[in-house]
Amino acid sequence: MLDTESPLYSSVNVLKGAGKEAEASLAAIGIITVGDLMEFVPARYEDRRLKSPEEAAHDEKVTIEGTIQSEPSVMYYSKKKSRLTFKIMSGPHLINVTFFNQPYLKKKISVGDTVTITGKWDRHRLAVSGQLLETGPYTRGTDFEAVYLLRNAIPVKQFRKLVKQAIDLYGSYIEETLPNELLQKYRLMNRKDAIRALHFPQSQDEMKQARRRFVYEEFFYFQLKMQALRKTIREQSGGIEQKYDLSKLKKLIDSLPFELTNAQKKAVNEICADLKSPYRMNRLLQGDVGSGKTAVATLALYASVTAGFQGALMVPTEILAEQHAKSLHEMLEPFGVKTALLTGTVKGKRRKALLSALESGEIDILIGTHALIQDDVIFRNLGLVITDEQHRFGVNQRRTLRSKGENPDVLFMTATPIPRTLAITVFGEMDVSIINEMPAGRKAIETYWAKEEMLGRVLDFTEKELRKGRQAYVICPLIEESEKLDFQNALDVHAQLSSYYQGKFSVGLMHGRLSSEEKDTVMKSFSANELNILVSTTVVEVGVNVPNATVMIIYDAERFGLSQLHQLRGRVGRGSEQSYCMLIADPKSETGKERMVAMTETNDGFVLSEKDLELRGPGDFFGRKQSGLPEFKMADMVHDYRALEAAREDAKELIGKADLWQKEEYAHLRAVLKDSGVLAGEKLD
Repeated sequence: MLDTESPLYSSVNVLKGAGKEAEASLAAIGIITVGDLMEFVPARYEDRRLKSPEEAAHDEKVTIEGTIQSEPSVMYYSKKKSRLTFKIMSGPHLINVTFFNQPYLKKKISVGDTVTITGKWDRHRLAVSGQLLETGPYTRGTDFEAVYLLRNAIPVKQFRKLVKQAIDLYGSYIEETLPNELLQKYRLMNRKDAIRALHFPQSQDEMKQARRRFVYEEFFYFQLKMQALRKTIREQSGGIEQKYDLSKLKKLIDSLPFELTNAQKKAVNEICADLKSPYRMNRLLQGDVGSGKTAVATLALYASVTAGFQGALMVPTEILAEQHAKSLHEMLEPFGVKTALLTGTVKGKRRKALLSALESGEIDILIGTHALIQDDVIFRNLGLVITDEQHRFGVNQRRTLRSKGENPDVLFMTATPIPRTLAITVFGEMDVSIINEMPAGRKAIETYWAKEEMLGRVLDFTEKELRKGRQAYVICPLIEESEKLDFQNALDVHAQLSSYYQGKFSVGLMHGRLSSEEKDTVMKSFSANELNILVSTTVVEVGVNVPNATVMIIYDAERFGLSQLHQLRGRVGRGSEQSYCMLIADPKSETGKERMVAMTETNDGFVLSEKDLELRGPGDFFGRKQSGLPEFKMADMVHDYRALEAAREDAKELIGKADLWQKEEYAHLRAVLKDSGVLAGEKLD
């Protein structure tokens, strides 16, 4: 257990100046103990170094020294509002100084006095809007002053005094929390010095070194817990040692009408190694749209079948299930593999016969929707479970499918490229395989950004494609007109395009308020080329494969994140013909413009996912606040990604060492893991 007897766990009221009122105010911002106070992270630092007017940038907060040249004057606007003005000479410059609502300062200064002013510099007017005035010449204190987000809990000056008092009185009790070999490996500051430098840095370099130490520490402790959890899941959940037939698998690979990419080969090797392992596979397979994840999944399922097991592939929509079933049947039937499709439309005698064949082991691989997790679906010997677009299923649904077998291996697939930093954090307890290259010969989708006034030209171009027998998607962010949001909506756009192309082309409509049956009917009509144009919301984002569609038009494209735009774009370009994506957008923000430019510059989903993370931040990457994301006090997953990767590798290596569980120097790490619940009170040796 952690040492709660340490004076660092004492209440802040042991400090002089931290009475009942201050104690309650500090508790409101999460500061209960002396240790909490010392570990409260500054939001930023103010540069208090003395600058000459020539050095200062416009609108920068500066500290300037000068001699008062004019009589200080106060003008009152009301009882509480006033303006104090005077002029100072700083070097060769006469500077106007203004202090708002601090009339009492007039009594402290006179013409001829030397003063030090801190405030906002106006380079054009040679003026300072003062925030702090100190009489006398500039005295070197600290060059960089910590600024805290205290939410008016306590005055900043009082807070700084309490922090200094805590460090002076209790700093000697601060214990090191990182292994000595890691401190030496990265030349990190020790924890005691880093806490002092965090609040009272003597230089910019010391401030950076303190931050560097705590960024690594946060990442390391998070990754240590994740790697311990991964080890627990791997070693305590049991598994199946699947001795697949390598020669049969190679024959299937040789029979494919295409050459596997190097990324596909690597993914297949990683998955097959997991199948042979006595531990249960818990792997995420992520790959860009069209990168060939289905081929990898098919090979994995076939390997499991050659080992004498059954496989299950669960997908979010019926139409996607049908596509996968058709693809797997064509690839595996020549090798004697029996595949079957189970969806909500399979009923009566047909369903009964299918379930009987599944339970008897006649069916090797079952493909379907959430229908796979119903109680009467019984496998004879389930060895591998694959969930496609895993984020579309709830945790309980995925768990129910796994429970159909005795600890089957589990593979999750997603076509949403996830930045490496998020994959490390959100899926830290899983192994990750990445397919980051496209099959040879695939044509890149040409992407264009058009303003709304260019819509006519976009529709004319679309008509040329339609006359060639091609098809087009038109995506809108809303279903119906909204009084609050002035964006194109699917119902209006459907009506407009039906009128625009009347007598020429048929226009269909799909959105989230349609029932599953209605959606499937519309998609089947579009897949069969009975509809030339499909107007839709983002429900077509996942799993739709219509090779004949070559045009994707996205209205109000600035409303979407980069990853979602890329997913939508991936609905075209699935055939042999050149495809196009048209982004109709008039973004007002710089971020919106950056998104449009990025989309036109690259088709690489992983590049775009990193850019999306940079622009939107990790919390909103998936289009909503992601509860699975950890909150770090100081570390930033985007900008500190190298430290995150280093911490992950270090934690992974340490978790695998016997030293961690035996040597006294690692007692603190063991205590942290035990207190966090990761070890459930037991040692992982």
